[in-house]
Amino acid sequence: MVLATCELIWLRHLLRELRFGKDEQMKLICDNQAALHIASNSVFHERTKHIEVDCHFIREKIVTVFKQHANRLAALNERLIGIKVGDFCHVREGLVLGQLLGNRFTITLRGVVADSEETIKASADALGRLGFINYFGLQRFGSGSVPTHLIGAALLRGEWETAVSLILDPREGDILLLKAREYYKESDDIEGTLRQFPRHLVAERAILQCLKKYPGNYLQALKAIPRTLRMMYVHSYQSYLWNHAASMRVQNYGTKQVVLGDLVYCKGDNAEKVTRVVNSEFDDDGCSDAFDSSHFDEISETDLPEERNDPVKALDAEDLLTGNYTIDDVVLPLPGSRAIYPTNDIAQVYHDFAKKDAISLTESAHSVKEFSITNMTGGFRRVFQKPIDFEWELLTYTEGNIPLAETDWDKITKSKPSNIIGGEDSRNGNEKENSFQCMKQSESFEHNVNLSTDNNEPNGVTEIGLPQVEPQFESGAPEAQRALKLSFTLPASCYATMAIRELLKTSTSVAFQKTLNTLS
Repeated sequence: MVLATCELIWLRHLLRELRFGKDEQMKLICDNQAALHIASNSVFHERTKHIEVDCHFIREKIVTVFKQHANRLAALNERLIGIKVGDFCHVREGLVLGQLLGNRFTITLRGVVADSEETIKASADALGRLGFINYFGLQRFGSGSVPTHLIGAALLRGEWETAVSLILDPREGDILLLKAREYYKESDDIEGTLRQFPRHLVAERAILQCLKKYPGNYLQALKAIPRTLRMMYVHSYQSYLWNHAASMRVQNYGTKQVVLGDLVYCKGDNAEKVTRVVNSEFDDDGCSDAFDSSHFDEISETDLPEERNDPVKALDAEDLLTGNYTIDDVVLPLPGSRAIYPTNDIAQVYHDFAKKDAISLTESAHSVKEFSITNMTGGFRRVFQKPIDFEWELLTYTEGNIPLAETDWDKITKSKPSNIIGGEDSRNGNEKENSFQCMKQSESFEHNVNLSTDNNEPNGVTEIGLPQVEPQFESGAPEAQRALKLSFTLPASCYATMAIRELLKTSTSVAFQKTLNTLS
């Protein structure tokens, strides 16, 4: 069915280019078992996002091209499908990997329900004022039944065959590829399995092709996976430990003030007290939040920015008395050879969770450097993140299929959304509308969602809840609904989904999201 969908899309684009026939909706009729499962529970089946879209998003990027005229690029708009180019300008240097400073998001939450508008406004203001816990998002660990950090743990232990099995074995909920995975597990027929695996399964196909050439050499098979892809498994385990440490930091010490032993980036003369300097947190494009569990491309070593030598220190009693540091300065380490840990009980959290997985953070279990946590530099990541240039607007609308957010293309073509009944906005003191600027990358997407009071993350944070009380509207007229539009910027490596998690008070775990899908 996946291949049939791709062919239909290709045929539609071809007919559109040939100016042949009417541009109407195309139907795909399928009666197999996979189609029945997807129809009943479509959101959480892997590799079906191109069929069932649970959120609509528009991604806007800045790119540079060399020795091309603007009018030639503009002419591409007559041929491109689903992509528009515009707002050209000349720059002295081209963009290169590592120059991403952050991402600008415009997110519209539709179908918002609450007991009063004041509750919604208070929650939106709280997000801008207090920020959110800077967790690594769900995309970091994949949306499948086998989280990527489990594969990373197997690699760190040197269990090559186990890691290969975790990648290839049948997975719960993977209806489309369940038979192919079961076929390989029962028959060990590499050729037959490769014929069944689609080409986008880069890791699986690379492993099988290598095992075909070198039977039983599981380490070599793992090294056959593209480096940026295979390193994601180990990075995922680092992120897994960091998330647990962040939760314990919040649970034990709260979100109001720094405590003795917290790690911070040094300020001013305090840098003289530091004896160790390491790179800051690694940079990734995790904010895109459009991650398939079979493609671990949210970070690569080639995407890293130039190294920053940020001095880090543990707070002592004198630092607490001076009051030079606030909760916004607190960082936690990503485990590695040059990482330092807090001098309070949060340091032990790393070792305790790693010990549960039979992993040592100080000694390597094998001699393969790229799969050794002691060979990785490590880094630091802020525990709390406030959205930058945060703005919100409460809207009322009646038509659910008309965009409420203005894209850069709308601004260029001078078109504006016209279906908004009314709205109230808050720009945090910034009354000027953000203009389209070079060196900016942004995303706009809309998602149907109900604000909830549930807080299913064990972080012990007390937050403002939004009771689910249906608003009353007059009968006879089209039912008006509320939408909350948020605009903010996040530094690279921060996840917009974590900001929304803080606002909605809902868990972002795979298990919890599956229960929501089942209930719906």
